[in-house]
Amino acid sequence: MTRIYVPCDSAALALGADRIAQAIANEAQTRGIDVQIVRNGSRGLFYLEPLVEVETEQGRVGYANVDEDEIAALFDARFYEGAAHAKNVGIVDEIPYLKNQQRLTFARIGITDPLSIDDYTALGGLQGLRNVLDMNGDAVCEALVDSGLRGRGGAAFPAGIKWKTVRAALAGQKYIVCNADEGDSGTFSDRLVMESDPYMLIEGMIIAGVATGATKGYIYVRSEYPHSITTLNRAIDKAREAGWLGASVLGTSHAFDLYVAKGAGSYVCGEETALLESLEGKRGIVRAKPPVPALVGLYGKPTVINNVITLATVPIIFAKGAAFYRDYGMGRSRGTLPFQLAGNVKQGGLVELAFGVTLRELIYDYGGGTASGRPARAVQVGGPLGTYLPESQWDIPLDYEAYAKVGAVVGHGGLVIHDDTSNLAELAQYAMHFCAIESCGKCTPCRIGSTRGEEVIAKIRDGDTSVRQITLLRELCDTMVAGSLCAMGGMTPFPVLSALDHFPEDFGLPHTPAQKAA
Repeated sequence: MTRIYVPCDSAALALGADRIAQAIANEAQTRGIDVQIVRNGSRGLFYLEPLVEVETEQGRVGYANVDEDEIAALFDARFYEGAAHAKNVGIVDEIPYLKNQQRLTFARIGITDPLSIDDYTALGGLQGLRNVLDMNGDAVCEALVDSGLRGRGGAAFPAGIKWKTVRAALAGQKYIVCNADEGDSGTFSDRLVMESDPYMLIEGMIIAGVATGATKGYIYVRSEYPHSITTLNRAIDKAREAGWLGASVLGTSHAFDLYVAKGAGSYVCGEETALLESLEGKRGIVRAKPPVPALVGLYGKPTVINNVITLATVPIIFAKGAAFYRDYGMGRSRGTLPFQLAGNVKQGGLVELAFGVTLRELIYDYGGGTASGRPARAVQVGGPLGTYLPESQWDIPLDYEAYAKVGAVVGHGGLVIHDDTSNLAELAQYAMHFCAIESCGKCTPCRIGSTRGEEVIAKIRDGDTSVRQITLLRELCDTMVAGSLCAMGGMTPFPVLSALDHFPEDFGLPHTPAQKAA
């Protein structure tokens, strides 16, 4: 029997993967060919989706950008034997885009049936949890510190320090909360984990619970991810049936259970305290800190809040050791990060690499340049609140500290590429507009500053490029950075100021020598 893989990830589904799978099944039955169709997760090579793979003795052979009406022709060409065809892209593991990556967290992505526990354990799943169950909780937290893992949601706070704080807190109930409210433009790594390897996230959350003494966990997923929610719920049910969850984790004295909570469509609920408010059934409004959630979190109890990639990375750290993970990366940025290529890019998708890679390498070696074929001009790194980096900064190593030195952020690893037809003043104005409509409204710098900022940029774009207007815009940005309660208002000035500093001509302003040097 020939095994044929058709992805079930949202990106592939949007391009007709369900219809393709059904068409393959129908055509095989008509021709009397014995095939087994496996609905795997996506490899993250979105520019090739729908990517159908056929298992052969040489490896899995891929057929890219398959359309439903091409299925009969593929059978005529004997694609089920890995035969030549215009859509044949060769052995998938040998595609340079994939082969040149350093896949640690995403090692199983696209290879397995996301809901098969057998597939998961056959490829190393649960080893990290089994190791942790033989360790003391203090040792687990210390090992996470030693690994160098920092929060992958953007704040980059050391995960082990957060876990140690919750473990040391005295409380009758503690919680693990996964922030899966992935709302940044150009990001999809969280979704890929939830839809393509959900057990990895579940295992990571169980490990966090065992280490800190937390017995309940919640995955807060944005409402725009219905397939992720469905997959997670099914995976949790299967994990519970297998004895991973409940009163006895894998037959031990540790208890941990897990639930999925659906968000309500608010961008600001990606901020951890607003997320907690929403999870408690309240309006998603940012809380003042201190106290920090690690001490006073969900329902006032000590709470670990990590994002999807942080928690999904935990299993491999405890399966292979802290030193194994720490050996990747540079400086204080250890391990790998899933960089997500989006926007005007020829080969969009996910690229997992160690910290230290450059934007230029990602744009051209992996992304293949712009989709339009025009010169790339700017790259926004770190979501809608990230800075716009000009070509002069594309050779800076992607490292938290190196980016901070130039006023940029690595964030969640999302890259949105723009070609030379983009108007950065227009994009800067949109950043303020985005903040105005997504602000929770609690603090004045964010609520009022974003509205006034949009108005000031509009005046500048209309021709009022006086020193007064430029000074007003910069001072307004300073107020938002210094006075906002959270990153919503505190980071909105980043894209605005970077556009103003590096692309002044789009505002009708001349380049200064300092700007040219930058």
